[in-house]
Amino acid sequence: MQPAGTIPPQDWMTAPATRAVLDALTADGQTVMFVGGCVRDALIGRPVGDIDIATPDPPETVTALLQRAGLKAVPTGIEHGTVTAVSGHRPFEITTLREDVETYGRHARVAFTDDWTADAARRDFTMNAMFCAPDGTVYDPFGGWDDLVAGRVRFVGKAEDRVQEDYLRLLRFFRFYARYGRGAPDADALRAAERHASQLTTLAAERIHHELLKFLEAANPGPAARVIHDHGILQPVLPEARHAERLRALAAVERELGVIIDPLRRMAAWLDLREAHRLGARLRLSNKQDRHLRQLAAPAETVRADMAPRDLRRPLHRLGRDLVRDLYLLAAAERSAAGERLDAAALAAGLREIEAWQPKRLPVDGGDVKALGVPPGPRIKQLLDALDAWWVDRDFQPGRAACLAELRRRVAAEHPGG
Repeated sequence: MQPAGTIPPQDWMTAPATRAVLDALTADGQTVMFVGGCVRDALIGRPVGDIDIATPDPPETVTALLQRAGLKAVPTGIEHGTVTAVSGHRPFEITTLREDVETYGRHARVAFTDDWTADAARRDFTMNAMFCAPDGTVYDPFGGWDDLVAGRVRFVGKAEDRVQEDYLRLLRFFRFYARYGRGAPDADALRAAERHASQLTTLAAERIHHELLKFLEAANPGPAARVIHDHGILQPVLPEARHAERLRALAAVERELGVIIDPLRRMAAWLDLREAHRLGARLRLSNKQDRHLRQLAAPAETVRADMAPRDLRRPLHRLGRDLVRDLYLLAAAERSAAGERLDAAALAAGLREIEAWQPKRLPVDGGDVKALGVPPGPRIKQLLDALDAWWVDRDFQPGRAACLAELRRRVAAEHPGG
């Protein structure tokens, strides 16, 4: 491979934990390079997350080198040449250069190699098929750097072949398009996605769910969601994904208000939730995720984007901060998607009320009801629920004495002269 350029060494490349791994892997003179996402994100100035390193050494040698240097080596994917090094409490994925011998769905039979270009050729997108030496020299055998700068998400080789190797790459393409793409999507990739969308039904629901949540973590997945809808990509497995404009609007509201992205909230914006009770099982959501999605579909209290901060306290008391926050943002997105102009200052004031909320507890309890002669049974809860509603209507202001007085009045009203 010929160098394609250089980047100045960055903090993640020169950090002591990284240097310890590099020193261990190169102790016997071997060449190793950073690969994949860390190279891609470094080239465009995005924060680098996972650090992956490629080496011609087989995993047994990698393990021995790491252990010799006093580093922990975990055989996370030994049959495919992957060892995880732990240095400075941070994981580094070390993978032996590979080439595919045979592919079948998600899996492939691979052979280890010392050919860097052959290894790059088996990766999904050109922007993920770049290497970077520890000194910052970049190697780019398939034009990924130009594609990255231009906002082109392009498969290595023929899109048709790469998609058929693993149909999840259909969704992975749109995830990368949402994160890195600009303009129209790559025509070959889009044709392959359309042609094989029906094959998504052959994938495990967990894989689809995981990929969709990653897609929804993009800064603005709305335009990609529109392409997905217009070309029927998710129709075979998730026909409810039809509200791309509402998803776009939610991303804009989140950005305007400085709200941390929550992919499940975005999923609620994107999907038609009229059958939310079926989605959890179909997507293999966790019980917590399933419950939250159902509550967003049919909340026990109404939350509107035009509610005054004081009026938000009732649903906050009933539903809790997290659910009210999501309902509030979704309501704002609904209005924005319908073409309404939102009052950013008013929205921000409501959000501040939500974030500042501290749970409040009615100053009286069942013991106080029993002390007034009410026998154990469902009537105690009914009285407390009614008193709680009275207390909430007064903005939680009545203290214990006032609440006890109201409770006595209600009990006495049920048994006049008693």
